[in-house]
Amino acid sequence: MLPDKFYLWPKSKTLYFMLINLTSDTVTKPTKRMLAAMMAAEVGDDVFGADPTINQLEAKASKMFGKEAAVFCPSGTMTNQIAIKVHTQPLDEVICHEYSHIYQYESAGYALTSSVSMNLLQGEHGKITAESIEAAIKPVYDWLPISKLVVLENTTNKGGGNYYTSKEILPIAKLCKAKGLGLHLDGARLFNALVETGETPQQIGQLFDSISICLSKGLGAPVGSLLIGNQEFIRQARRFRKVLGGGMRQAGFLAAAGIYALDNHIDRLKKDHKNARKIGKVLAKMKVVENIRPIKTNILIFDVKKPYTADTFLAKLAKKGIQAVAFGPQTIRFTLHLDVSKEMVSQVVKILQQV
Repeated sequence: MLPDKFYLWPKSKTLYFMLINLTSDTVTKPTKRMLAAMMAAEVGDDVFGADPTINQLEAKASKMFGKEAAVFCPSGTMTNQIAIKVHTQPLDEVICHEYSHIYQYESAGYALTSSVSMNLLQGEHGKITAESIEAAIKPVYDWLPISKLVVLENTTNKGGGNYYTSKEILPIAKLCKAKGLGLHLDGARLFNALVETGETPQQIGQLFDSISICLSKGLGAPVGSLLIGNQEFIRQARRFRKVLGGGMRQAGFLAAAGIYALDNHIDRLKKDHKNARKIGKVLAKMKVVENIRPIKTNILIFDVKKPYTADTFLAKLAKKGIQAVAFGPQTIRFTLHLDVSKEMVSQVVKILQQV
C-alpha cells in the first residue's frame, strides 16, 4: 500500500514518498562500506574449513566472548535449534520464558529436531529468575521429562526489548551449574543490551555454556548468526549444522559483513534506543494508545484502544508511509534500526501527532 501523502525532496522539485519500515531490525540493508568489505573478501569452501573470512569471523566472535570456538550459520533460528540439539537428548525438556523466541517463533523446531518439550515460565517483560527456574525443575520420575537446559533471551523480543544484566544472570548460572543444567543464551539482540548496561561480551560469555548472536538485526549485516561455545560443543554443532543444511560454501562474503558489523555497528545501537524513546514519548500522549511497555532498547510495544484494532491502526499508518507489525489483536510493535534516519523519526513523530 502506497502512502497517501508525498513530500518534496529538500532543495528539489522532485516528488517522492518516504517509506519508513519499522517492522523489524531484520529489514536493514548493507551500508556502502559494508558492501565494499563484502566484495573484497577472500573466500574458500567453509564446509572444508577453508574459507579464511569465515574462520576470521568465528575466531573474532569466540575471542570476544571468552570462548574457545564458534560456528557461522544462516540464521538465529538455526543456531538456537542446534544449541538445543547439542545440549539435550530426546525426552528432555527446556526451561524458558513463555515469550521466548525458541518457543514462539521457531516453528516448534525443538520438537521436530530434538524431540524435547518446553517448560514455560512467566516473568515480567520476558525475564525469568533463578527462583522460578528452581521451582520448575522436575523430579526424576519415569513419567516426566528430564529438565536439562535453560534458555534466556537477551534482549527479549516479545517482552518489548527488555534485558538482563550480568548481575541478574549470575544466580541463574550458579543454579544451572549446581543442578547440572545447561545454560544457553539466545542473544539475537544481545549487543542492544550491552550498550545499555555497559558490560562486555566476556562478562556475559563466562556465564553461559553457549551463546547465539545475530548479525542481521541491529548490527545490519544481510545474513548470519553465530553459535559460540567450547571446542567440543562447536564440534558437535558443526555436524548438526550440516544435517540441517546450514553448511555453506564460499560464505566469506557474508562473514565479511559480520566482521564489519562487529567492528563498526555496535556503539551506534544507542541511536536506535534514543529514537525509540523519542517516539515513545509521543505515543504516551496519544489518547488511542495505552499500555506502552517499558522502552529499554530499540523495540516499542504498545496497545491501541477500541474501536481501533492493530490491523486498522497499521493500515492508517501505512497510508502515511509507516510500516510496522501487529503483535496481537490490539498490540503493535515498532522496531528502530540503522536504516531509520533522524529525518524518518521526525516524520513518524509528526504523523503520530496527527492521528
